[in-house]
Amino acid sequence: MKTNKRFEGALTRSFGGLESIRVIDEETRTVELSFSSEEPITRWGDDEILSHKNGAVQLDRLNTTGCLLFNHNRDYVVGKIVSAAVKKKRGIATVEFDKDEASEVIFQKVKNGTLRGVSVGYRILSMDSRIVKINGRSKTIYTATLWEPTEISIVSVPADTSVGVGRSMAAEGYRPTNIVNHKIKINENILKLKEVSDK
Repeated sequence: MKTNKRFEGALTRSFGGLESIRVIDEETRTVELSFSSEEPITRWGDDEILSHKNGAVQLDRLNTTGCLLFNHNRDYVVGKIVSAAVKKKRGIATVEFDKDEASEVIFQKVKNGTLRGVSVGYRILSMDSRIVKINGRSKTIYTATLWEPTEISIVSVPADTSVGVGRSMAAEGYRPTNIVNHKIKINENILKLKEVSDK
C-alpha cells in the first residue's frame, strides 16, 4: 500500500551515545554528527523506517537555511548547518556553533561530553507500508520513502539511549491523520481477507 500525500506536522528522531557526535573542531567551532539512520522504531504499535536510498532524503532545506537548535526549541538557535549529506545509510552533518553566550554554553557542554544527544526534526512526504507476521501477529512496517529534515537539535534527553537511536514526538499525543487513516485502511483490508477465508 502506498500513499503520496504530504503528512502534516513535524516528527523528531533522537540519537544518544558516542555515535552521534563524531568530530569536534574547537578552533572553527564545528561539530560533525549523525542525525538519522534506517534503524526502525516503534510508533503507535508499528515500525517506522526512514529510507536513506538515493533521493529519499530531501536535504535542500538543511543545506540552505538549516539551523542548529537546542531541544527542538525554535527560539533557542545555537548555530547553523554548514553541510548535510547521506553517507552509508546515515544522515551526516557538519554544524557550526554561534559565539553568543547561550550558544557557548551548549558548545562547551557538547565539547565536554555532557550533551551527547542529537535529534532531527523532519516531515514525511511519501510513505510505503507492508504487513509482516511476528509470532502469529500482524505488524505494519512503514517506510518513509521521501522525507525532509527541517532542523537538527542538540538534546539533553535522547529518546532511546540504550541503542543509540530513537525517536520522540514533537508534541505530546501527536498522531498524523494520514498515517492513522492509512492504518485503518490496512486493518479493514485484513478483516475483509479474514471474512473471505472464513467462508
